[in-house]
Amino acid sequence: MTRLAAIVSRVNAWPAGLVDAMLAAVAVAMMVTERFTATPPLGAQLPAAVALAVVIGGSLAFRRRAPVTSYAVGSAALAVEALWLTSGPLSSLANLVGLYSLGLYATRRRALWGPVIMLPGVASYFAGDEDTVQPAVPAGVVFGWLLAWAAGYAVARRREEQDSDRRQLRRDTVVDERNRIARELHDLLGHTMSVMLVQVGAARVVLDGDPDRARGILAGVERTGREALDELDRVLGVLRQADGADLQPGLAELPRLVRRTAEAGMDVTVRVDPPSPELPGSIDLSAYRIVQEALTNAVRHGQAASAAVAVRCDGERVEVEVSDDGRGPTPGYQPGRGLLGIAERVDVFGGTVEHGGRDGGGFRVRAVLPLP
Repeated sequence: MTRLAAIVSRVNAWPAGLVDAMLAAVAVAMMVTERFTATPPLGAQLPAAVALAVVIGGSLAFRRRAPVTSYAVGSAALAVEALWLTSGPLSSLANLVGLYSLGLYATRRRALWGPVIMLPGVASYFAGDEDTVQPAVPAGVVFGWLLAWAAGYAVARRREEQDSDRRQLRRDTVVDERNRIARELHDLLGHTMSVMLVQVGAARVVLDGDPDRARGILAGVERTGREALDELDRVLGVLRQADGADLQPGLAELPRLVRRTAEAGMDVTVRVDPPSPELPGSIDLSAYRIVQEALTNAVRHGQAASAAVAVRCDGERVEVEVSDDGRGPTPGYQPGRGLLGIAERVDVFGGTVEHGGRDGGGFRVRAVLPLP
């Protein structure tokens, strides 16, 4: 069985035109041989019988490129052979292959010509067969021919559905990848730009009264920008990888994130339990990005003076909670791109996320990521 499968696999790798030409050549050789060895001999009808055998078998060479024309030519030659000569026993088999090929390779609409062309061909075949006089026999043969056409038609439609599914899968993959890239860039650039804008604003305020402090703030802006460029290079480099490798940074980079946020004027406390949890790369990244986006929102929208980050891992899930003392949500607020990005990250792992105001004012984001 394995050997047969290997042979079929090798044949499938051949060009379709070569396979069809070989099939037609074999069919013609067998049919011509049968004509020369027919009993009783065909005598003067032999040249015409051989020519019709070549037409019937040779039509299979075009069964993929022109399935309707190929089958129509083969059926016409079959009818001529049956009505004016003697029907060859292999002619009907070649016609059956042609009908199956029509259903398989013709378009959905053109394939419907199969039964239309088949009926007069089969009728002529049995009209020229003096031994077939019972109507039940032709009806059974017609049913068999229709089954062959239906089998080819069903296989073709199934292939169309599979091709459509594959195209849709490719489109979905492209969309998912675009969303992933957009999410990574939004989280990275959104946080960095928010911190840098706050720093530049602070430098502008103190520039005239305290130039030394302004220079220190601007140095922090430069450092933040350089670090962001380094991280951007790393993110884009990993995004180019076809295997979707883990995107860094992770929770180990929280101290640097906290330092950046502190330079924007917000105090951040971090508690990770256990201190260095061993997490899958994708979850480690997502937990980091959730903290990053929550702090970005606290700086940009909440105008918070302080925030607290708590990350807890119990071996079954990772819980990330970020709360701040900012203005809190406005009545009837709707989540923006940042919160929607957090929800998308959490949804990938089948987790949960909640966000909103907290007791005493401010804003709170809590996400739970199940571990595999």
